[in-house]
Amino acid sequence: METSFIVKDLDLFYGDKQALKKINMELYKNKVTAFIGPSGCGKSTFLRCLNRMNDLIEGCKIVGTIEKDGVNIYSSKTDIVDLRTKVGMVFQKPNPFPMSIFDNVAYGPRCQGLKDKKHLEEIVTKALKQAALYEEVKDRLNESALGLSGGQQQRLCIARCIAMEPEVILMDEPTSALDPIATAKIEELIEELKNDYTIIIVTHSMQQASRISDYTAFFLLGEVVEFDNTKLVFSTPKDKRTEDYITGRFG
Repeated sequence: METSFIVKDLDLFYGDKQALKKINMELYKNKVTAFIGPSGCGKSTFLRCLNRMNDLIEGCKIVGTIEKDGVNIYSSKTDIVDLRTKVGMVFQKPNPFPMSIFDNVAYGPRCQGLKDKKHLEEIVTKALKQAALYEEVKDRLNESALGLSGGQQQRLCIARCIAMEPEVILMDEPTSALDPIATAKIEELIEELKNDYTIIIVTHSMQQASRISDYTAFFLLGEVVEFDNTKLVFSTPKDKRTEDYITGRFG
């Protein structure tokens, strides 16, 4: 299987506090990998390592390597803007810009210097279709994105990410602010998107992880306790701590 990232001996410190300990993991292309574990166990912190979002946090120090396409993304030669274009991110709370639906999706390509109106329209239409939102908004593309429902806003944020043609989409609890119907739509969408993208999702819902992911990593106190095929993690966990967590004995 082709890998998207190879993580070797990754430690992360916030000042003196160690938040991640010796993470070793291969993340596969065109698969959905879920990170589960109790709050504060390091899963979102690790997710943000994959596009260097932790660089924005003062006092954050990282030891070890994360290779993408054979190159350590923490090398001084890495173009961070290029990395974040290839490794897009969707956050917990939908965060549409206070502008039209069209301009939200066109924002990234425009920032990269694309001005051709016809080309922009093609990109926006394609991204909205891939995000399963086009049919719902095609007649109101010039209206404010803030008028959309929460679930539609989150799909718009996914479309905005797709418009940049990433290889990987990181999702940090993308459905935690949504109702069950909107959640189901995002889950269906993730299932389709993995044909074109590698998806890595942090979720607090074990049911969600078991429904939509191919691989699951269980984090506890900054360590990866277990990482395997999702079916195996949930049916025959190798570590007692994993079993205790997924059967609800703690967390």
